[in-house]
Amino acid sequence: MIQLHTPNASRNQETGRLSFMVSVSPHAVRIRARGGEGGGTHPITGGTFPLVPAPKKALRRSLTVTSAALTALALLSPTALAAPSPSTSPSATPPASMSGVGGARLGKPGTQVDLAGGAPVLPKDLTARSWIVADAESGDVLAAHNAHWELAPASTLKMLFADTLLPKWPKTTKRKVQVSDLAGIGSGSSMVGIKEEETYTVHDLWLGVFLRSGNDAVHVLSAMNDGVEKTVADMNAHAKELQAGDTTVVSPDGYDMPGQVSSAYDLTLFARSGLQKKDFREYASTVRAKFPGETKKDKKGKTSREPFEIQNTNRLLAGDTDVEVYPGIAGVKNGYTTNAGNTFTGVAEQGGKVLLVTVMHPAEDKHNEVYKETARLFDWGFRAAGKVRPVGELVRPRSATAASPSAEASGEAGGTGKGGAGTKPVAGAAAGDGAGGAGVAAGIAAGVLALLAGGAFLINRKWPLPDLVRRRTRP
Repeated sequence: MIQLHTPNASRNQETGRLSFMVSVSPHAVRIRARGGEGGGTHPITGGTFPLVPAPKKALRRSLTVTSAALTALALLSPTALAAPSPSTSPSATPPASMSGVGGARLGKPGTQVDLAGGAPVLPKDLTARSWIVADAESGDVLAAHNAHWELAPASTLKMLFADTLLPKWPKTTKRKVQVSDLAGIGSGSSMVGIKEEETYTVHDLWLGVFLRSGNDAVHVLSAMNDGVEKTVADMNAHAKELQAGDTTVVSPDGYDMPGQVSSAYDLTLFARSGLQKKDFREYASTVRAKFPGETKKDKKGKTSREPFEIQNTNRLLAGDTDVEVYPGIAGVKNGYTTNAGNTFTGVAEQGGKVLLVTVMHPAEDKHNEVYKETARLFDWGFRAAGKVRPVGELVRPRSATAASPSAEASGEAGGTGKGGAGTKPVAGAAAGDGAGGAGVAAGIAAGVLALLAGGAFLINRKWPLPDLVRRRTRP
């Protein structure tokens, strides 16, 4: 089966608007995996069609499930779920003072919202430790709750992993998996089913990352990037470039590790940055795909390799027994670990507005609660758009901020947090550094740099998200 999207070459950054068709998906059997997604599903084998336009509403059936959200007491228990000595869980109370990146109000504990006349009130049944609702294009934060609280991110951290590594290889690049590629994967991790000594394309591996939250796919891609240590360093450097100062990466797959944290604010920055890339958008919005199986030999010695079907574990995209596909949804990433509980970042468009919502660790002990709270925040955000005054903003990358002639580092964008505005030059401008000479040559060089810097500023000032045609059916 061919995936619903066939991303082309990486490195694409485009302008335009998101254009979504209604997402679709069937039901599937859920089995929780500690190391990645919450509410995940094992693949449905034996698919028939190359593309599956499932119904608008997910099919329903009775299932018995293990609770995903954990109470604070359960989080403190070292025996909660299979885990190799997870790091100490954070306090259930947010810090009194947090990062001010994006605005001073975002650094304050509690809910931040500024309702204007006619604005709807926020949902009253939100239990997440942290959440944020933002305009994906303008960057305005419409409302937030403990936006900069540093918490375990789970597999939502894979958004940063993808945003960092996607441009590195064409999707047709092949990798024969070595035993060492799969070393160090945490116990209980979510897996897509990669086998040693089998060959996979980079395209296959990214499908495994986005759809199945496969830690095995993450480790193979990390091996291609000269190892986990280098990948972690690359991710931390990219987080710094994005001004995501709440984030410390220890394991590239989001598996619980001591000191590994992020925030609702930072996860939203990762999603917004990733969505600038065509491949990222298409992988994140794919509902189902075929993944290469294991090579087998029959009695006559003939070998064959049958693919099996995988389905996206994002329940607002794929649906579930108690969650319908959210109108206009197009990704982005879900996660679950012992320390993180359930986490999720989603993007959706309705009525010409594109919103990003991130929800971290709902306290309510109900099935699919992270998706239900996300849907309620999306509903509120689309109704409130244009009727609330922003309480902050999603900052641009350091390079774009440095290129701005306005005082973007005055505090409004950089704030007082550890991810404040930097001085790294625009990538295009950097190419002009080192041009020697004086007089006219120096003046021309300065003019070129100014034009490049100004162009980067204009491109990133609003960050319009590109068109995305989803659900193309092929025969």
